[in-house]
Amino acid sequence: MIASVNPTTGAQIRSYELHGADEVDAALSAAVAAQQIWRAEPISERVKLLTEIAKTLRAGKTEYAALITEEMGKPIVEAEAEIEKCAVTCDFYAEAAPRFLADENVASNATESAIIFDPLGVVLAIMPWNYPFWQFFRFAAPAFAAGNGAILKHANNVPGAALAVEEIMRKAGCPEGLFKTVLVEASEVASLIADDRIAAVTLTGSTQVGALVASQAGKALKKQVLELGGSDPFIVLADADLEAAAQVAVKARYINVGQSCVNAKRFIVVDSVADAFVEKFVANVRKLVVGDPTERDTDIGPMARANLRDDLHRQVEHSVRQGARLLVGGFPLDGDGFFYPPTVLDLVQPEHAVFCEETFGPVAAIVRVGSDDEAILLANQTEFGLGAALWTQDIGKARRLARRIDAGAVFVNGMVASDARLPFGGIKRSGYGRELGSYGIKEFVNIKTVWIGPAVAEKRG
Repeated sequence: MIASVNPTTGAQIRSYELHGADEVDAALSAAVAAQQIWRAEPISERVKLLTEIAKTLRAGKTEYAALITEEMGKPIVEAEAEIEKCAVTCDFYAEAAPRFLADENVASNATESAIIFDPLGVVLAIMPWNYPFWQFFRFAAPAFAAGNGAILKHANNVPGAALAVEEIMRKAGCPEGLFKTVLVEASEVASLIADDRIAAVTLTGSTQVGALVASQAGKALKKQVLELGGSDPFIVLADADLEAAAQVAVKARYINVGQSCVNAKRFIVVDSVADAFVEKFVANVRKLVVGDPTERDTDIGPMARANLRDDLHRQVEHSVRQGARLLVGGFPLDGDGFFYPPTVLDLVQPEHAVFCEETFGPVAAIVRVGSDDEAILLANQTEFGLGAALWTQDIGKARRLARRIDAGAVFVNGMVASDARLPFGGIKRSGYGRELGSYGIKEFVNIKTVWIGPAVAEKRG
């Protein structure tokens, strides 16, 4: 039995029966059988499913967004945007997938060669709670277009969202058996990965869980895509547009209540503009509205679980003891639910907890540096390598420095965000593999070479 809890009130929403071993076994067999039929469909037919998914998402946006807000506390306006982003991504792949997966012919004198893209089979998708629809559909849109099937093992604090995903697929006309949500405990994942009917694994989650899943999938010699933790730097150089940087910095840190791998977390600011930037940034932070996430003017809702709030507060307290200066926030809010206010720590040093650990919640760490070179050095002084933002009005400098930043993506004069058109993923302990774009759709295909030699004799009729 698992239960969903409303993080705004702390009250249980509903309990759910777990799927038994026989149900999971039947789901795996059905997925394999359905995928064998699905892979034979021309891609022009497969992408029609994506168009129907997009329509279904938009038709149910109000319902699905409310479910996200209820189960994990995302402010309702952001929850609605999450549903729309899923639909946009499905539309994108409906148009682009046939082009991305077209055979590539290689010219040669006497031979004919081609590169073709075959689906791998049924992919196990292990997904987190922080974007309960987006994390799945950004994988599913390209995976289904490529001819794969999928089994979803979602985070157990969002079972309603997990089952809603299954409902969306059914309403959109997904072939029976091709996709299934399984409600199982985390301890059951290893047996799913080891099962011969699972061809590959995708995980979005913590670095610790990623290492475990990687070892299990590696033992079974199965392909993995891992999108793991992050401690993204937001670098502000002396010539940055401080007004714009301070405004974007607030959204970059506090969107989704700071619970995203690609939230900006470490704000690395050159000394000569640090006072001015911090003043503007804190002024903007103080304008954020904390409250009921179902209200449309709320910016900061509750954190998703009580233990996450406790862990975040531990990091803040530890960093203050280490010498960081608390400018705003810093204490759990009284009352029902798992609320933590937007918090800013200044004078953070590399040994402080909020610098060297991932902070998964509404806490910003300000780090002051003496030069551009020191900014890049500290930006890279982390075990993570997901995204980075760089603020400067010298675009030539930006191009040079971007090459020196250890990250899967560098956004200049903007906030890091995923986009269906661009590959998304990290390096170091932020994982490997890519989602989205033309690279993402090819993660779960067999890139097959077909070589045809010269005919010995022309066949004549």
